[in-house]
Amino acid sequence: MRKTRVVAALLTASLVGLALSAPAAQADPDPHLTVTQVRVIRTTPVAVSSLNTVPVTLEVDAKYTWPDAEPNMTLFAILKRSAGTGQVGYLYSTPLKRYSGTTQNGKWRGVVNVPSTANGKFKVTGIMTGQFWPGSGDMTDPTPVPDPQPVELTVNGTNQPRITARVLPDPVPFGKGYTIRYSVINGQTGKPYGSRLRVWLRDDNQCVEAFGGPGELTDTNGYINKVVPAGPNAGEYLNCLLLPGDPAPNGWLSIFVNRPGIVSATPSKTSAPVGSLVPVTGSVAGAPYRCPVNLQRLYGATQWRTVGTDTVRQSGRFTLTAQPAYRGNIPYRVSFPACYNYKAGVSKTFTIKGT
Repeated sequence: MRKTRVVAALLTASLVGLALSAPAAQADPDPHLTVTQVRVIRTTPVAVSSLNTVPVTLEVDAKYTWPDAEPNMTLFAILKRSAGTGQVGYLYSTPLKRYSGTTQNGKWRGVVNVPSTANGKFKVTGIMTGQFWPGSGDMTDPTPVPDPQPVELTVNGTNQPRITARVLPDPVPFGKGYTIRYSVINGQTGKPYGSRLRVWLRDDNQCVEAFGGPGELTDTNGYINKVVPAGPNAGEYLNCLLLPGDPAPNGWLSIFVNRPGIVSATPSKTSAPVGSLVPVTGSVAGAPYRCPVNLQRLYGATQWRTVGTDTVRQSGRFTLTAQPAYRGNIPYRVSFPACYNYKAGVSKTFTIKGT
């Protein structure tokens, strides 16, 4: 997954957050599934601290009329945040198994594992067949639960984890290796949890499609390093740390490494009549698609003013237009403002002589 394909989404939320924040709306609900009642078997708030989870039982009364349905088919529930500020905006249940009745008219039961990052209130908003599986997409939308909505699930999450990352070097030169030093600590106290923590270190599409597995362990201070070797694609992909959960992560941090703003620019002519148009072509290393570039002219001894603007094409190239305003040597440069995960940069100064 190239950076240019996902970076626009990163302007508003992390890729992992997007994948875990809402089921994709692709089609109508499954016409064979009818939900008649949903029950959250808990009336008191869920108190959960640190990296622990608390299982809360859910029951679903439903009818599934697909002729080829397996007798042991499962359902899963989707709970949406209705209040609060925890990182997790949606919760997904483990597979709900039928405990009474038939597939065509039965009752299913299972649990949702509630983490501290779910701090706030949640409601069951949809039911789907099968089990939650990240990144695979579905042919149907969740089947809505009947009105009135079931009782809210209230979560009092304390000592929630705080995840940070430091990248060395910063910015990362193109083609060079780098190290990400992640930290997972108690966000409430600002101190380590005091034990080795299991995490999932992922990159690229694995950040949203590859949950599970043994994972890796931090040290007792909550630190863990991810070393990315040098190579032509080093730094081109999303990096993430996920906090293991069942069935979805209980927290995450996803980042692109910073890149230097390396700009080159060349005028098509080094001299031109006053008032004529002179194309200036150039490129930005890494091809930060749709980022702006500014042609600047020197006024006086030190003041650079923007006299033209373009955006970087998918190829990484751009075209600007200079227009000599007077006779004599006129200094120009191309400025690249900080954009996405790219640092600001400027080209070498070049001169166009007005004649």
